[in-house]
Amino acid sequence: MRRTKHIGIISNDTLQSTGLQSLLVDYFAPVEIGYYTAFDCFTQANVDFDYYFTQAETFILNADFFLPRRTKTVVLSDKLPVPDGCSCRMSGKLLSNGCNIINACSTQEAIIEQLQHIFSAETASANGEKNKELSTREIDVLQLIVQGHTNKDIADRLNISLNTVLSHRKNITSKLGIKTTSGLTFYALMNGLVSSDLIS
Repeated sequence: MRRTKHIGIISNDTLQSTGLQSLLVDYFAPVEIGYYTAFDCFTQANVDFDYYFTQAETFILNADFFLPRRTKTVVLSDKLPVPDGCSCRMSGKLLSNGCNIINACSTQEAIIEQLQHIFSAETASANGEKNKELSTREIDVLQLIVQGHTNKDIADRLNISLNTVLSHRKNITSKLGIKTTSGLTFYALMNGLVSSDLIS
């Protein structure tokens, strides 16, 4: 018998939330869902969930709550420029690093596949699956990328060559499976590598 998943949805987008609830009930039962239109309503309810689904803006504004729960938090974004063919792979790659993002503009099949990746993450980590970790220098480069610095500026700030910066960028995208700056920004935010006030 499967364990019931307790899921909290914190979103002011009623249509998006209703669609998500429908997918969760239809494809991932048994689930118990709490729906909150604002973060304040959620905090007043004082309920703990297995998973938290929220919009990017809510995540950023309440990072103090979500960052310690990043492996249980799923950001719903309709602003990520991720093609449907890549969104599932991207979600799966981010998952084992503690960052879950669902492109809400994806097809129903792609979203279901993304949800399957998220719910199977605990099993995968229990079986010892782990993505390569970023090196200290790659983290330095990533932080400067999401702050809006150019490759030349990063090279000057870190006192390394432009080719080394490009090599680090290539390694970061390869390890994380993320090619866009917005995707890297979400990764850095959800993993506590950069503060939201440092992002330009």
